[in-house]
Amino acid sequence: MLAHNGRAWDAQARDGSSPWVQPADPAAIAAARSGDWQIILTPCKSVPRTWFAGALDGRDVLCLASGGGQQAPILAAAGARVTSFDYSTAQLELDAQVAAREALALRTIQGDMADLSVFADGSFDLIVHPVSNVFSRQVRPVWRECSRVLRPGGRLLSGFMNPDYYLFDHAAIESGGPLEVSYALPYSDERDLPPERRAQMLAEEEAFEFSHSLDEQIGGQLDAGLVLRGFYEDRWSDDATPLNRYLPTSMATLAEKPAAG
Repeated sequence: MLAHNGRAWDAQARDGSSPWVQPADPAAIAAARSGDWQIILTPCKSVPRTWFAGALDGRDVLCLASGGGQQAPILAAAGARVTSFDYSTAQLELDAQVAAREALALRTIQGDMADLSVFADGSFDLIVHPVSNVFSRQVRPVWRECSRVLRPGGRLLSGFMNPDYYLFDHAAIESGGPLEVSYALPYSDERDLPPERRAQMLAEEEAFEFSHSLDEQIGGQLDAGLVLRGFYEDRWSDDATPLNRYLPTSMATLAEKPAAG
């Protein structure tokens, strides 16, 4: 499933079909160089600047499963030493294209978000992880690896879907069906969809999604040795989902690795 989801995001990156594959424009990069910048972890709400704990100059930042030419180039233009790590080669190519266009120093590495063994312990001051672990079967390994590669006092900024989003059959809703509970949680496209729908997703290279409970998302970060310092919820748009009228569809956390001693 990992390889399939990588191909699915390659396809989206190349056809520009997702808002997460729209590269930062020159104006946004110029503004970031002058100190005027923002990024998102969830579809709409900007991350509070206080979550970054000061200037980015000289800090080592990992953009985790965050390719697409957005967060990584903005943070590099703001002065950080940025590594973009993503399973989709086409998403990484978008980061590299913006970096080349704007003469930014930005390293790209292809790999699985749950396996950061290419990095030594304590490699980063900051990890930026937008909504993306929805494409991973297991999320606790992601948190353990994030904790390992953070330096003491380092911060993890992560976004993830509200698990309640996956109670509903969104394909049926988009086809005019009723808004009603269809699935038990945790949900998995791989397990819960009818065989013919799974086959269609494989053939059309649609990414498979997996819900994760708050125990896995927030409890998993705590169990990995991180301390929660901030939290917010975000809504999407009514065009994206009618659920937007009833509940926040995503949320974000700020977690910190305790300082040594």
